[in-house]
Amino acid sequence: MDAPDNPWLSLDYLERNWDEVSEQLVIHTTLTLQALAIAFAIAFPLAVIARRAPRLSSPIMGVSGVLYTIPSFALFGLLAPFTGIGRTTVLIGLVAYALLVLVRNIVVGLQGVDRDVTDAARGMGYTPMRLLLQVELPNALPSIIAGLRIAAVSTVALVTVGVVVGYGGLGQLMFRGLQSDYRAQIMTATLLCLALALVLDLLLALAGRLAMPWARRRTAA
Repeated sequence: MDAPDNPWLSLDYLERNWDEVSEQLVIHTTLTLQALAIAFAIAFPLAVIARRAPRLSSPIMGVSGVLYTIPSFALFGLLAPFTGIGRTTVLIGLVAYALLVLVRNIVVGLQGVDRDVTDAARGMGYTPMRLLLQVELPNALPSIIAGLRIAAVSTVALVTVGVVVGYGGLGQLMFRGLQSDYRAQIMTATLLCLALALVLDLLLALAGRLAMPWARRRTAA
């Protein structure tokens, strides 16, 4: 007796399960974007503090580095008794993992600003806030965008691990497909994860180009 057909790619599976697939894709996408936004909102002031107060740089980098080294399963397990089983636990874990990448890239970007440029701005009477927003931040943008792109791709991958607390977006489909050896379900979820990571990376790269017209002019020259 022939084994039942179990293809890796199946348009029929996608058509029959589109509602569930699209729901998990939306969960995966919103979790990723929300985690990135929260992580950046925390990382940027931490990076500015680390840049302005060098004695605080080591503790800030150290704490974010320690968070990054905790295995995802263990981190979700540690959080679950306090935050419950679900989206909040996954979101906190994703933010913790994105912090190191973002803080480090923002600090590197701020440190890379030409000292003569910042000295000239101070000489012109720039306040620390104006110096940050109008001089340091624009010059640090290439490094900041690079950090966001790395964090976005890694966060898309990490969301799938959230399946251990019942909120893994496309990871839910992968997990169930692996349990039942349903190849089309596994491959569909995997390809959508790859596509989501690629789309976010391209959008951030495009945003970087739009935010840095001077870089485009240098490239053209």
